[in-house]
Amino acid sequence: MTLEDVEALCRSQPGASEDYPFNADTLVFRIAGKIFALVSHSDERERVTLKCEPELALHLRSQFEGVIPGYHTNKRHWNTVYLDAGIADDEIQDMIDHAYQRVVTGLTKAQRATLARSL
Repeated sequence: MTLEDVEALCRSQPGASEDYPFNADTLVFRIAGKIFALVSHSDERERVTLKCEPELALHLRSQFEGVIPGYHTNKRHWNTVYLDAGIADDEIQDMIDHAYQRVVTGLTKAQRATLARSL
């Protein structure tokens, strides 16, 4: 999977928005103002950092060499996924979907209702 593929998947999430709040190299994807993915455009290895349920985060790190604790984020709730680590595309898509759902679940009832109305 490429960075462009990851970005397309993040953009396809209902109500997703994007911006560069930190620097010109880090594209941030949000839902209702809350971050679910950070895509790195630096010269380093292609990577995406995704929100994750803590127990699942640990499981994914043990299952995939290319999944590590979140880069510059709360290591308990975020994983960084290296795209050149041989992780199947459907696994990465599942991680993106999980990150999005994790944030949606944490929204208030009013925020979820607003999101539903905007779809």
